[in-house]
Amino acid sequence: MPSSTVTAPAAPARTFSSSDLAILGVVIVWGSNYTVVKEALDTIPPLAFMSLRFTIASVAMAALLWKVEGWKPLSRPVFLKLAGLGLVGNTVYQLCFILGVANTTAANSGLLTATTPVLVAGLGAALGVDRLTRPLVTSLSLAVVGMLMIVLARGPSMAGGSRLGDGLILGACVCWAVYTVGIRSVGPEVSALRVTAITMLTGAPGVILAGIPSVLALDTASIGAGSWLGVVYSALIPLVVAYYIWGRTVQQVGSARASLYNTGVPVVAALTAWVVRGDRPTGLQLLGAAFIITGVLLGRRK
Repeated sequence: MPSSTVTAPAAPARTFSSSDLAILGVVIVWGSNYTVVKEALDTIPPLAFMSLRFTIASVAMAALLWKVEGWKPLSRPVFLKLAGLGLVGNTVYQLCFILGVANTTAANSGLLTATTPVLVAGLGAALGVDRLTRPLVTSLSLAVVGMLMIVLARGPSMAGGSRLGDGLILGACVCWAVYTVGIRSVGPEVSALRVTAITMLTGAPGVILAGIPSVLALDTASIGAGSWLGVVYSALIPLVVAYYIWGRTVQQVGSARASLYNTGVPVVAALTAWVVRGDRPTGLQLLGAAFIITGVLLGRRK
């Protein structure tokens, strides 16, 4: 009787899942939001914009949590952990980001933001939250190189006057890395919606209070409908909806892989600026976009 051998079926290739679609939606929202915010800041001061934005977002997030899940009690250790992440990922991050942009060039901001995926992957590996594999390192490297190409094509300035802003932007990147890895470490017993809501509601007061003097000094008559619409949009979609989707996706696929997709934000930002503001991308930026897309596709492979 002839012998027969049984071979194990090959592992199926990773298909385009709902998590991939969700995180791509976040990338599109966050990338296009740069243009929305830039238009609004033409007539609204940065701290006032930030304060108004978080006031609207906090009310909307609290209402969403109440409607979907209600106010379920959390254990003291879990609540304190989420409150700490809210302070880092909302209060400190937003203050560092908005003040950093005000004190340095947009090109410098993009250049320094390119360190975020590496910070997330490195911190996650150091804390044992995510495993840093060789394919993921390769994917991150390609994506970060692509992001550097995009921002370097704008001619970054490293003048001494921008060092304070550069430091604040780098601080914002560290805060976002801590927040992303931190929410990954929260157990599955706490839903992504509750994680997002608690961290936003605990982090929002500091952001709102910091901008109150600027809000009180607003000349509302000089602010057009488009700027007000920008405040509402940037509060409800990039903060409430996208933050929730980001938190849920991080819990599902890990902080390092989710952060890999985040490198696509400058690609969307460049395309949006091209369509809305007429900022045509250069050849180096297009090459950088190709590197980012390649890195993301490699990162999706098992």
